[in-house]
Amino acid sequence: MPQVSGLRSPYVKVGRLVYFGRMLDKIRLHAGGQLPAGYQANLGDARPNLFDARCCRLLGLNYADVAARTLQGGTDGEILAWCIAHGTPRTDDECNAWNRFMMKIGWRDDRSTVLQERIREYDLTGKPVETFFDLIDYDEGRDPVMAKAWLW
Repeated sequence: MPQVSGLRSPYVKVGRLVYFGRMLDKIRLHAGGQLPAGYQANLGDARPNLFDARCCRLLGLNYADVAARTLQGGTDGEILAWCIAHGTPRTDDECNAWNRFMMKIGWRDDRSTVLQERIREYDLTGKPVETFFDLIDYDEGRDPVMAKAWLW
């Protein structure tokens, strides 16, 4: 898929968390009718292995509540503060474990086969895609390896 204006890399942190900002972007874009159809099936917490669902479980909140709060407005930091206040507070160690886990999904784990299928499906064979975060970035026209995105 081409890069979607207003949809950031999953590697980008908001506060102590990777992916959270991307989830907010998807919520906002979807509400504004600007999220491409190919992304819409991955919204929400109905499918437990998808990233939105994983993020909501980490936060201790339902996706619908996070979406509602996001659409009320405010900065990403303000929305994250609300999530922390209304969900399950996490330690620095838990956030670090979350970030490392999320950044490595697809690398030598139970999702590796699916990642290889997606690499072929998205015509990214030959790219140094090792994780789903890499897949997302390459698919959207970013180069996470050149940018060393995992260091953000």
